[in-house]
Amino acid sequence: MSLTISIDAMGGDHGPVVTIPASLDCLKNNPDLILILVGDETVLKQQLANTAGDFKERLLIQHASQCVEMDESPSKALKNKKDSSMRVAINLVHNGQADACVSAGNTGALMATARFVLKMIPGIDRPAIISTLPSIYGHTHVLDLGANVDCTAEHLFQFAVMGTELVRAVENIENPRVGLLNIGEEDVKGNEQVKAAAKLLENSALNYIGYVEGDSLNAGAVKVDLIVADGFVGNVALKSIEGAAKMISNGLKMAFGKNMLTKLAGLIVYPVLKSFKQSIDPRLYNGASFLGLRGLVIKSHGGADALAFKTAIQLAELEIKKDVIKKISEQVEKSLALRESA
Repeated sequence: MSLTISIDAMGGDHGPVVTIPASLDCLKNNPDLILILVGDETVLKQQLANTAGDFKERLLIQHASQCVEMDESPSKALKNKKDSSMRVAINLVHNGQADACVSAGNTGALMATARFVLKMIPGIDRPAIISTLPSIYGHTHVLDLGANVDCTAEHLFQFAVMGTELVRAVENIENPRVGLLNIGEEDVKGNEQVKAAAKLLENSALNYIGYVEGDSLNAGAVKVDLIVADGFVGNVALKSIEGAAKMISNGLKMAFGKNMLTKLAGLIVYPVLKSFKQSIDPRLYNGASFLGLRGLVIKSHGGADALAFKTAIQLAELEIKKDVIKKISEQVEKSLALRESA
């Protein structure tokens, strides 16, 4: 099965310095993969000089004369950057020349452009950003992570339907466990929006297990496959976890570097710490899917290095193979039909 992915080669904090090595590594590992690098042709060819090797037939270049800046407003990018590497990469998906698009560029501009070009799946009001977080059970899928600041109960229900189908497809879990992020597990807790969403989920065919608290993102007492939240709460939770991880990492470095005794202790436990660090390495969880669109778009962290960007490309490969967009569309249609007949 041949897979074709368009790469916004100019996007992110580092551009081609990261996107090209990551692309070459992915081509090396998957002989069925074709990548289209989108960006300034002159710059890309310079970066590729003497490095493309045996992959020249599977590594194509699509010229784009513009680039969306990381701090550019989504509306300006959409209006004024019609030949940006981001826009052209998404156009390739829309035109059927690529099966998915991967970009580390401006999140707001990427979402606005993807929504404008690819349109929404019928029955879905808003797109949502979903990604995975490491947990004591392996990892947990969480959405929305920032696409929608204000959500209705209906939006949260739609997120749950889409997220469930994605988890079912990529994790091979027949009946994913769905939790609704709240300030407590009791029925009386939460705002009216969350309570209304809970009622919709309780009356659905989803495997809804009830409210879950913030600890369920990484270490809850009960395994949850999918956690649903509005974009404001989800994004704050994500950034809080990232900050805590950095604090712990820096704290350990300082603690083991205080004196000769602590340095010796650090050498003794180094293999254990290295193994633990690798298991929660954020680069291995890089890549967030934009659910609700008629095409597949994967957002990489803007500051991603080559390993992290490679992870995002591999996520796109997996979702193409699992035919995620088609399965989500079919599930949304079924859910709407069930609700209308109830």
